[in-house]
Amino acid sequence: MKKLLALLLALCLAGMISAVSAETEQLTKIVFCLDWTPNTNHTGVYAAQALGYYKEAGLDVEIVQPPENGAVLMCAAGQAQFAVDAQDTMAASLDLDEPLGVTAVAALLQHNTSGILTRAEDGITSAKGLEDRVYATWDSPIELAMLRYCMEKEGGDFSKLRLIPNNVTDEPAALAAHQIDAVWIFYGWSGINAELSGVACGYWDFASVSSELDYYTPVLLANNDFLAQNPETARAFLSATEKGYRYAVEHPEEAADLLIAGDSTGSLSDSRDLVVTSQKWISERYIADAPDWGVFDADRWNAFYTWLSSNGLTVHDLTGRGFSNDYLTGE
Repeated sequence: MKKLLALLLALCLAGMISAVSAETEQLTKIVFCLDWTPNTNHTGVYAAQALGYYKEAGLDVEIVQPPENGAVLMCAAGQAQFAVDAQDTMAASLDLDEPLGVTAVAALLQHNTSGILTRAEDGITSAKGLEDRVYATWDSPIELAMLRYCMEKEGGDFSKLRLIPNNVTDEPAALAAHQIDAVWIFYGWSGINAELSGVACGYWDFASVSSELDYYTPVLLANNDFLAQNPETARAFLSATEKGYRYAVEHPEEAADLLIAGDSTGSLSDSRDLVVTSQKWISERYIADAPDWGVFDADRWNAFYTWLSSNGLTVHDLTGRGFSNDYLTGE
């Protein structure tokens, strides 16, 4: 009798394993590559994963960290079907005689929420106030051209800006210690961190200086060959992802907890206050004034790439290139 029961148990377990394996085999595998460690730009993807939206769409989504050579190259090589980047940094991938095979298929945020963080006591309320200040730079041509443009637009002298390498890991602490006077941040994370730090900071953003600088950052990229060969799978992925972001809009605190729980790097485990506060701020900006989640305004996209071309920052005119609304379902 014991042998018979053991045999029946083994058969049941084998059947369960077989059923699970069959279910997994029926799902389409998707690799999604982040641009950085998990943060609230990515919450909708983690929510879609945790709430089963991808599985409901017939997808088995694996979220991975970017390699050293970046998420865009991984996506272009077909090692990831989707990835995160930004319109400014993806310009280099498009400005080639043979552009990398990627297309931005959804806007994760509708407006450029980046700008310059400073010490409140210095009273730097505009780009002109950066004269004779120490700025921590990534030494990116687009970064420095934007700073020059903003300073000169307000009557400032860019040559008076003192540049040092950006090795900053804690912006408010670096400002408080007078290691730097100014640094480029993304407000949804570093600006919120500054608010919570207790360090009095000032801030101005690029989008308020010039409409051409209100570009899309971050964006969701897709591999071009994958889009051509699997358009319906791409639409299914974006539809499920949209559900995740809409959940984050409606339930920011719960979505923040899903992000923390899904973070395999553990980088968010001791930062719940930051994650929740950031999520509440950024959830209002996923859709903002757009007609629907993910939609690109062609005029605004083109305005930035036209600005790059007119300022000699690209060899090719990228106007009209690199993005598509064709895979959004609006569900």
